[in-house]
Amino acid sequence: MSSRFPIPDSRLPEQGAHVVVGLSGGVDSSVSAYLLKERGYRVSGLFMVNWTEDELGYCTAAEDFQDARKVCDELGIPLHRVDFSREYRERVFERFLAAYRAGKTPNPDVLCNREVKFQPFREYALRLGADYVATGHYARIAQAPDGPRLLRAADENKDQTYFLATVERAMLERVLFPVGHLLKSQVREIAQRAGLPNHDRRDSTGICFIGERPFQDFLSHYLKPSPGPIEDDAGRALGEHQGLSYYTLGQRRGLHVGGRRGAREAPWYVVAKDAARNALIVAQDTNHPRLMSRALTAAPFHWIRRPEPLPAPLLARIRHRQALQDCRANVLDDGRVRVEFERPQRAVVAGQFAALYTADECLGAGEIESADSAAS
Repeated sequence: MSSRFPIPDSRLPEQGAHVVVGLSGGVDSSVSAYLLKERGYRVSGLFMVNWTEDELGYCTAAEDFQDARKVCDELGIPLHRVDFSREYRERVFERFLAAYRAGKTPNPDVLCNREVKFQPFREYALRLGADYVATGHYARIAQAPDGPRLLRAADENKDQTYFLATVERAMLERVLFPVGHLLKSQVREIAQRAGLPNHDRRDSTGICFIGERPFQDFLSHYLKPSPGPIEDDAGRALGEHQGLSYYTLGQRRGLHVGGRRGAREAPWYVVAKDAARNALIVAQDTNHPRLMSRALTAAPFHWIRRPEPLPAPLLARIRHRQALQDCRANVLDDGRVRVEFERPQRAVVAGQFAALYTADECLGAGEIESADSAAS
């Protein structure tokens, strides 16, 4: 069967191999399964249940499973279902809450890919007899003599290497990303042409256990409110916050401090947290000096591949879909990595991740430990 959108041959296993595809119910993983089956591989789907506490009805796992089942019925492939909710709670969600309690802003999607979507998923797929595993991630794998290398996707706007940057290199062995060489528009076209029932399903946003609900409302179920003052950068009281854990640097929405006498008509942004006084500091400058950082330190840093010596300059990304930023990086004696940017970066937040790149290759990432404020 021919295809207008073939998977590059250099990234494919031998004909007849059994590939287990992680199916989420979305169009990307569905097209991944379709492309592999089109090329003649024996394909099975595996749906992962990562969250079961749905007391408020926001999680879409049941709907997602039905969409995955419909896709498998259309493709004529088996679908397996596995519950990883215990692993997710222990390895991702508990760390997520602990980070917020410590005043950080964690990224559970990075943790989920490392702790659930690649280790338990890969192990379970191998028990099903998989020769290879595949997902719908927008990323690419290049095989090199020293092992697999993680490369950015062809669609820069959809590239997901940031979320994969802490996955163990060994976990990338025998992994396929069938849509990594495609644009999202091409994936949609393939899904429609193939008659996949979810071809027009909108992309999911956020993470399952939060869904469409207001984030502060969600956190309040797990983190006790701790009200304190909201102040401007001159120390004037503007209102009251419900707990520093509920806010992050650069945040604009949900502050409820608009229309203050003597203040200009402009949005307010969180520019700092004073943990000692439980005070939230805000200002009406989207690029306030306290929001800007020229350097950061990341620890622990996970290397997928560490070139010796590190090239200079490198590229860095401190959030998903951010444009790559020119930087220099140095490995400190204790293994931490210090990243110095060519241009100051806005809202560098402890608990997020800094990923390093050289050209198309993602070298790895580390949790942001601290940042140097441009105001100092």
